[in-house]
Amino acid sequence: MYFKRFYDTDLAQASYMLGCQKTGECLVIDPVRDIAPYLEKAAAQKLRITHVTETHIHADYLSGSRELAQATGAALYLSDEGDADWKYGFGDVKVYDGSSFMVGNVKIEVRHTPGHTPESVSFLVTDTPRGDQPSMIFTGDFVFVGEIGRPDLLDEAAGGADTRFEGARQMFASLKNQFLTLPDFVQVWPAHGSGSACGKALGAVPTTTVGYERALAWWSSFVQNGDEQGFTDELLSGQPDAPHYYGRMKTQNKAGPALLGDVEPLGKLEPADVLTRLDKGARLIDTRTSGAHQAAAPERSVNLPDRNTLETWAGWLLEPERDYVLIAPADRAEALRRRLWMVGVDRVVGFVETTQGLTTHEARPFPASELPQHQGALVLDVRNKTEHQDGAIPGSMQLHAGQLPWKLDELPRDQEIVVHCQGGARSAAAASLLRTEGFNVSELAGGYEAWAKAQNEAQTA
Repeated sequence: MYFKRFYDTDLAQASYMLGCQKTGECLVIDPVRDIAPYLEKAAAQKLRITHVTETHIHADYLSGSRELAQATGAALYLSDEGDADWKYGFGDVKVYDGSSFMVGNVKIEVRHTPGHTPESVSFLVTDTPRGDQPSMIFTGDFVFVGEIGRPDLLDEAAGGADTRFEGARQMFASLKNQFLTLPDFVQVWPAHGSGSACGKALGAVPTTTVGYERALAWWSSFVQNGDEQGFTDELLSGQPDAPHYYGRMKTQNKAGPALLGDVEPLGKLEPADVLTRLDKGARLIDTRTSGAHQAAAPERSVNLPDRNTLETWAGWLLEPERDYVLIAPADRAEALRRRLWMVGVDRVVGFVETTQGLTTHEARPFPASELPQHQGALVLDVRNKTEHQDGAIPGSMQLHAGQLPWKLDELPRDQEIVVHCQGGARSAAAASLLRTEGFNVSELAGGYEAWAKAQNEAQTA
């Protein structure tokens, strides 16, 4: 059996390829929207992508299952479990708890494992030439390394009302009746790793086993002792903010993301053309470092540095209905455009390499020691609510950066807004959006960490 894990470090997202070398067939589980890596790996291994599937309707990125099936002619297998509100609107083969199919000599069994989402399924894999015992389970957002999927996303991001309690009940049952009935030696391969907002404290190692989670996971004793209420209380406490774009991702993934098909390479634009597009409502995506952006911030730009956070922050801060122009080197523009596809930002119309010909302004942060000089300003904390609860600047307002574009009406336009996060990175991106939206914005250099350090130094002086 051939096995390959693909990992997107920005989204902390894993997808998988399973193949049978004897028959030349392979399956891809939970593909992302840029399907080139799957096509390249299958060709290199002399495999044909014949099956595509996913574990659930994803919330944090646009699925590539429809794109990959369209490009390869593979059959698309999707869950038809769950309630009527969350049924896939596309796919070739509906699967249910107990369904199974073969990929060459590899047997795939479907287990309905609701809790994170109503339709969630896991895939139990048996390499039949080696025997009749399963060797792997692909759990999606059901079981992670050291953690389990959050059951509150339908409430937090998709307009649900108290669905978290039913989700927690389902999660308890899925763990008890599905996961803990498996042999200890079965390897667990989840859809996310450390850094994902689909759970509270996901592990950084890529895989675990049923036995290891049975012995050491926080939830195991609750489930084995039948303490559903204790399990529910612990599971629902301290969940991080869910970015607003998760609701859009779930809706699009339910219906079927738009197909990209064959895409022309991204073209370089002249400054005059960029200005014309900006006047018609386009925005700039400045992929330079936050320092470079703050030294010369282009008008009508959002600063999303070319780093591991680009996709996540694009989902937080960008409206997919707009046209966008990248500020990026020529050798990075196409790769960055493809990363934006992951969160449905498809309308990138070109790129420029520099800010030459664009109007720019200095937007440097001020040091924490100068915060008292900004009396009357609204101090806006764009960190997660759990970070804010652990320590905050007195009087500050907490609004997660991933909620910001949809909460602009809650912010004053006749008052200075001092934006901060933990160390300054997230706030630089958030402040650039607010600046582009016409707010009077300044930034606290070094974020909460710098402010807390200044407070400690003042107390010990």
